[in-house]
Amino acid sequence: MTYARTSGPAKTAAKSATAALLGLSLLGACANQPTVAVPPPQAQAPQAAPEPQAQPAQPQPEAAPTPPPPPVPADATVRVALLLPLTGKAAGLGEAMQEAAQMALFDAADDHFELLIRDTKSTPEGSVAAAQDALAAGASLLIGPVYGVDAKAVAPVAGTVPVLSFSNDATVADTHAPTGGTWVLGFQPQDQVARVVSYAAGHGLTHLALLAPVGPNGDMVEQAMRDAASKAGADLAKVARYQPNQKDVSDTIKRLSNFDQRHAMREAARDAAKAGTPATPGAGPDDLPFQAILIAEGGQRLREVAPLLPFFDIDPGPVRFLGTGQWDEPGIGREPALVGGWYASAAPDARQGFEKRFSDVYGERPQRLATLAYDATALAAVLAKAHKAYVRENLTNPDGFAGIDGVFRLLPTGQVERGLSVLEVTKTGVTVVDPAPTSFTAPAQASGS
Repeated sequence: MTYARTSGPAKTAAKSATAALLGLSLLGACANQPTVAVPPPQAQAPQAAPEPQAQPAQPQPEAAPTPPPPPVPADATVRVALLLPLTGKAAGLGEAMQEAAQMALFDAADDHFELLIRDTKSTPEGSVAAAQDALAAGASLLIGPVYGVDAKAVAPVAGTVPVLSFSNDATVADTHAPTGGTWVLGFQPQDQVARVVSYAAGHGLTHLALLAPVGPNGDMVEQAMRDAASKAGADLAKVARYQPNQKDVSDTIKRLSNFDQRHAMREAARDAAKAGTPATPGAGPDDLPFQAILIAEGGQRLREVAPLLPFFDIDPGPVRFLGTGQWDEPGIGREPALVGGWYASAAPDARQGFEKRFSDVYGERPQRLATLAYDATALAAVLAKAHKAYVRENLTNPDGFAGIDGVFRLLPTGQVERGLSVLEVTKTGVTVVDPAPTSFTAPAQASGS
């Protein structure tokens, strides 16, 4: 199906609910920069050849700057494909993302922008067929698919057409070819870990621990934490990993907390006190080698794991609990062990406004990834409105874009850098303790680097 700016969402009776532009705009000037060509060498009168002598190497003239890509004609229709799982196991997510994209279409697009909706059928094969159909229809940008395995299948088909995947699998990113390429727009743990670790270290919490499942995501979090700790002048004192299907992680947490040793030390101290024996100097039974611990879990699994930490003497008073964007869900403060914990995520204010608008229009709360569809569609619409082609120079604008999930920019590596807030869990929700940046000031760098 195809949506243009003048056609409405199927479920929307009142377009006014999406009239207020909340979303995405280009940051920084859009004007093309002038190019300077190197002047040609001046003709010289012929002279007799001198005797050969050793000469220092002469500097070579600099190459002329690459001219900016030509603009898209003002009256041209720009077609962008949205590849979503509208049937199959992920149909519910696909529908929510489609609805969010339709909101962005009304907020940010003009009459020369068309959004081609294609069903990936929740499979790699369906994703390839959807991409092929969209390309045949003239799509100059592919937004989606959702999952990494689907994005990897689509990449060879896309050719020179860029792909903005919703995956958070860093291995999907591929910008080695001079044109086209695949970016991963999903929320990646590297940025989140770096942000919260930097904030914690800045508040004196420089001895850290990690509790994470075995697997690729846990590996990414561990490496990101080591990198972030090194940059922040902190150290990763202890790491505990467990199998993702492990029902009871008590033994893992006991080892992490040195529970048996500390319990024995308490008993010895108690016996010594009764006997009037002086306490042995050194570490006490309540000492831990870390001041903060990052729990790389979310959802129900987080609620199962978190209470075990204070049960085995890792108390959220002396030890600050840290998390990633996986903690970003309603009702997280209902778990007492997590109250006071810090995690990094997108700024909540704009998303709350989006969620209210979405609920007003569609009668239900959007799924968390719906904002990705909104921001990606709005990015495409904003570039099209500015008559900017979907080439790497325009997509990787170092000033970035501002969307529902805050400022972000596509990196030349295929990663996405995001400006994140640090949030603190309260009994009734969350509060922002360190706001997200509203613009990028440092040069772009690879995510997690």
